[in-house]
Amino acid sequence: MSALHLHCPDDLHYHVEHQVWARLDGDGLATVGITALGIQLAGEIYMCRPKTVGSAVEQGRSIAVVELAKSIVSVKSPVSGSVVAVNPRLAEHPGLAHEDPYGTGWLAQLRLTDVDTDLRALVHGEAVAPAMQHHAWLHRVQE
Repeated sequence: MSALHLHCPDDLHYHVEHQVWARLDGDGLATVGITALGIQLAGEIYMCRPKTVGSAVEQGRSIAVVELAKSIVSVKSPVSGSVVAVNPRLAEHPGLAHEDPYGTGWLAQLRLTDVDTDLRALVHGEAVAPAMQHHAWLHRVQE
């Protein structure tokens, strides 16, 4: 599915307000990252530092810090859980978040603590494209 010509994979759950995604991996795990629209809104990422393994993270709270050209921004988590892995490639290649935000540019993997509650705040399936379009419109992103 696409919004503003930005790819939004159908298998992901999106927190549109924070422009982050979660892929439910099974066995109570989820991989999370920043959406393509979130990357477009933020600009080039020069540094990406996810929370360390073992950190507890709540939905809507910081899972990573990214350094942009003119600011340092906290990336909010789409789900609650405990960090079990971080993307080791981002330390040396933060550009992966731009090049492949839904693949090699992932931020962290979490062991979920309350997925049923978390999913209520996330958008999935056919609702994603209109939600992303509206978010882009609010932020004056042009096609």
